[in-house]
Amino acid sequence: MRHITARSIGTVAVLAATLALTVGASAPPASAAKGPPGPKASHFGHRSNLVTNIWFPLARGSVYVYDGQKDGKQARDLMTVTRKTKTIAGIRAAVVADRLLLNGVLAERTTDWYAQDRRGTVWYLGEKTAELNANAKVTSTEGSFLNGRNGAQGGIFMPAHPAVGQSFQQESFKGQAEDRFRILNMATSISTPAVSSQSAMLTEETTPLEPKVVDHKYYVQGIGTVKEQQVAGARPGQGEETQLVSFTPGV
Repeated sequence: MRHITARSIGTVAVLAATLALTVGASAPPASAAKGPPGPKASHFGHRSNLVTNIWFPLARGSVYVYDGQKDGKQARDLMTVTRKTKTIAGIRAAVVADRLLLNGVLAERTTDWYAQDRRGTVWYLGEKTAELNANAKVTSTEGSFLNGRNGAQGGIFMPAHPAVGQSFQQESFKGQAEDRFRILNMATSISTPAVSSQSAMLTEETTPLEPKVVDHKYYVQGIGTVKEQQVAGARPGQGEETQLVSFTPGV
């Protein structure tokens, strides 16, 4: 889910939460190692599409607008939490529509699916993305995946009780979607045209598909993602960066 949004919102090959290791215990041999668990339908209720996690709330009807740059072009990202739901492997998910414009032209359209388990953890269950050329023709759908299909597995997007040092995989679809993140700070300062906070969460996002690329994301309670900034792996003047310029809360 590598977007320049909140998902970037914004933005899926071994996945989910970190494995807790007993202090002093030796790691199992590689041949016996298993990937972290994926989402299980039994851990979700009938209202799992209603995402209320304070660090990543998705109230239906909410609209997020992010401005910034990508590939040296002016970028605007519009993220809308729709009132639709989608059932994925027995889990009811919220449907989020994301549209990326570069220099005013639609360059990418994406649908993301999120669900919240009974403990309050937000899971990322997939995305359907398409990159477009100047003639609005689809040129790539790379990065698309759906939990439970073709070996793909969803992962944790936001834990119920985040803490510094926690790390998670957001998505697991080998060669296509393998984003992961680590929480760096729970009380950092951030200011954008839409919001300012002295107690924002800062995360570091990476993927083995682009090992030199490192993104920082900032989250504010009650809103979600407010800024994303590429801090490594970009050519001069080509780094991706977006910040929240407008937020219309839903209900």
